[in-house]
Amino acid sequence: MKSMKYALALTLAATACGAWSQAAYPSKPIRLVIGFAPGGAADIVARSMSDALGKALGQTVVVDNKPGNGSSIAADIVAKSPADGYTLLIASPSSISVNPALNPALQYKPGDLLPVTKMTTSPLVLAVNPATGIKSVPDLIAAAKKNPDKLNYSTSGNGSAPHLGAALFQQITGAQMTHVPYKGGALAIQSVMANDTQLTFGTAPSVLPQASNGGRLLALAVSTRERSPLVPGIPGMKEAGLPEYNLEFWYGMFLPAGTPPAIVKKVFDATTTAMQQASVKAALARDGTEVSLSASPDAFNSFLVEDGKFWVNLVKSAKVKVE
Repeated sequence: MKSMKYALALTLAATACGAWSQAAYPSKPIRLVIGFAPGGAADIVARSMSDALGKALGQTVVVDNKPGNGSSIAADIVAKSPADGYTLLIASPSSISVNPALNPALQYKPGDLLPVTKMTTSPLVLAVNPATGIKSVPDLIAAAKKNPDKLNYSTSGNGSAPHLGAALFQQITGAQMTHVPYKGGALAIQSVMANDTQLTFGTAPSVLPQASNGGRLLALAVSTRERSPLVPGIPGMKEAGLPEYNLEFWYGMFLPAGTPPAIVKKVFDATTTAMQQASVKAALARDGTEVSLSASPDAFNSFLVEDGKFWVNLVKSAKVKVE
């Protein structure tokens, strides 16, 4: 009887300790992992909101760039981290839907990451080096068809939204171009400015500063069918002559699978609070990105189920492969 009472006491103590540790969360700095190099869209989102997230959680949030393999390295790190709320991931469709569809040899599964909330949504921007002489979407299609595979397009990595944006463009138009992946959006943009590559379907935060200041890039269109209020002055694909084309992408917050519900709720609440700050919204809006939050982690998960179908179908229909 004494041994049974002792075991029960240990169980109750452990339960109480676990409840206390969740209630005390967070009690140390938090690591916010992103899968791209500094200067790209994911990095801008993370650094725009990390201070506000830290204030909402009452702890320092440290942004940790882990670029490579189309953001899969970062996703793998977080998937294998302890499910205690101290390692967060900002991810795009690349990590959650595209890379698993492209590469069955990945060391993580989408189910290893727990959805918290969508954070932002934005169009891509189709931009070229002005030295190409390409001034419109029809010009680009004509140039690509005249000299198949001579035009090089840069992206932030295999399976990234820019990669899929270009793949969809080629699928619809029949144009043939050569993919040159980099470890981040900033590097991809730099390659177009240097004319090492000639065009990109870049994220708005990466493209817009270079398109507006000095004209080092020429923006031809946004990737949505209609014009976007996020990117004023640039036509949508329908206006640019390609009405069949429509694509936008998002970033969201994730935790390792198995994170306790109480911690998930704290991260959800804190992320929501941070993203709703006027200063965060303004900083992102300047770079063509809109805050777009989920009503709950369950709502975000439901969104991912449907959204994933689009990206996986695009990977298959455009015959995108790991390069």
